[in-house]
Amino acid sequence: MTQKLNIIQAITQALDQKLADDRRVMLLGEDIGTNGGVFRATDGLLEKYGADRVADTPLAESGIVGSTIGLALNGMIPVAEIQFLAFLYPGLEQVLSHAARMRHRSRGEYTLPMVIRTPYGAGIRGPELHSESVEAFFAQTPGLKVVVPSTPYDAKGLLISAIEDPDPVLFLEPTKIYRSFREDVPEMLYRVPIGKAKVVQEGSDISIFAWGAMMPVAVSAAKQIEEERGWTCDVIDLRTIYPLDRDCIIESVKKTGRAVVVQEAHKTASMGAELVSLINDEALMYLRAPVKRISGFDVPVPLFALEDDYMPTTARVKAGIAETMLF
Repeated sequence: MTQKLNIIQAITQALDQKLADDRRVMLLGEDIGTNGGVFRATDGLLEKYGADRVADTPLAESGIVGSTIGLALNGMIPVAEIQFLAFLYPGLEQVLSHAARMRHRSRGEYTLPMVIRTPYGAGIRGPELHSESVEAFFAQTPGLKVVVPSTPYDAKGLLISAIEDPDPVLFLEPTKIYRSFREDVPEMLYRVPIGKAKVVQEGSDISIFAWGAMMPVAVSAAKQIEEERGWTCDVIDLRTIYPLDRDCIIESVKKTGRAVVVQEAHKTASMGAELVSLINDEALMYLRAPVKRISGFDVPVPLFALEDDYMPTTARVKAGIAETMLF
């Protein structure tokens, strides 16, 4: 049996089913109980499971993350919600100095089965610090897994895998496409493995790598460029930023000989740069053209009047594909 769900509904269903499945699972965060969360991901769960398992917290992100670490150390499986990714900055010390290091620090004696969920990215006309796409901060932190779904099916399956993972997982939810489309999602409990990319569309001329809210942009560009120029694209959804599915990336580049990376993050020292480095390390001799990055810009994400000029568009991706194909 399946249901037509959008991403936010799929996340709610995953949380509901894991709360029912394992009494060690609990949720905590600002306004997640009575109000059901800033985007309503936890709507109705307080009434179903009670305040001991769906806990409203003070407006204090460092305290939320610190409490999550303490709960995980003492046998619980906490899932924290941070309202927007940039709001996690006050809790970075807890994430980087403690959550990510506990397994290594204790020589494997202690693990931290915990998830931090947070919306991320631009495209919703948010004010300052509501549109950040700084996933590279966290991908560079050993001990932390970073997951980014782009579809309702993957959102549910990846969140269940994250909750069942023995180590801390940062679960980044692309705000722009929370409610942009629905697809069939199984009603049953299922998992999508962390660390495995997905080939969304197969082609032979060029590889396009994207994640999160950039996936619809990448797919749209690939379809239009095939109709207009006849070039076919491998389109790959990374789904997990760390650990990367290196085999999938390299296999695709060896097949096509060309690659474009699409990201809304700032260009410098980004995941896009990491992918270029990986391809150069392991598939340089297969390349017919330099790897192209289509990115946000190296400025703070602008407010709503200029947001569309900051975000990669289908037209920008098509131009990048053409530049690479005609090199």
